[in-house]
Amino acid sequence: MVQACFGAVSAGDGLAACAGRWGAGEGAMTRRIDVFVAGSQKCGTTTLHAYLRRHPALSAPKLKELHFFDNDRLDWGCPDYGALEAYFSEGDEGRLRYDATPIYGYWPGALSRIRTHNPEARLIFLFRDPFARAWSQWCMEYALGNEHLPFAQAIRQGRTRMPREARDAGAWRIYSYVERGYYGAQVARVLRLFPRRQVLFLKAEDFARDHMATLGRITDFLGLEPFAPCPSMRENARANRHYPTWPSVADHGLIFEELRHDMGLFARLTGLNIEDWHGVIDLPDLRMAAE
Repeated sequence: MVQACFGAVSAGDGLAACAGRWGAGEGAMTRRIDVFVAGSQKCGTTTLHAYLRRHPALSAPKLKELHFFDNDRLDWGCPDYGALEAYFSEGDEGRLRYDATPIYGYWPGALSRIRTHNPEARLIFLFRDPFARAWSQWCMEYALGNEHLPFAQAIRQGRTRMPREARDAGAWRIYSYVERGYYGAQVARVLRLFPRRQVLFLKAEDFARDHMATLGRITDFLGLEPFAPCPSMRENARANRHYPTWPSVADHGLIFEELRHDMGLFARLTGLNIEDWHGVIDLPDLRMAAE
């Protein structure tokens, strides 16, 4: 059973001080979002969403990624949370609402906006070997037609396409193959905004090896009954198409050397064992690993 809803809105709530923030009338938002799957891209969050939507105590959004809290076009001085109501089904009282938008942990300002929306929110993060994650992102952007540089160039000279003076520019969403791998910096930001008890850090590799164990950690974290036994799933697998380049040992070395200090910080802050991220990558297997 759900022990409590983390995000009910009361009439005297200080967060409702901004007129119109929660909407009014039929479309008004009467509850906050309780749970956020806030990271990371290409780390299995689509598969996790496919499991979460099956749990009877969770209220899934009509879209997997709402991209509300990373929307820089909104008036964040007085945001209209009522716009979120349309994404959730009527009559979901007593169930925990969740949003699975993995860019939140990476995008500037998104986490602080979530804290303003619901300071009691629970946040779940999936992290993956940053080199495999970068390659998977490149495959996705190439398949979508957003990327034309080969992988080796994209993680080197291609990073100049992201303007350093405009961290919220759209290029940071597309070409951030290396930048999204700064997990330690992301975790440090999370823990400055939310108490540790409200955050769950997981490894995508563990999720892939034993999905029921990972789902068990999530239900324990949320105070829910365990998931019923279910078969392993794999959602959002890499597009089955020809890719003109494949990653090299030199590419692997470049990314890991840049992220070496940050990965140490990540391991200390999360307590996760990332020794399997430091081994020699079987590069042919990466062709099957990009999902």
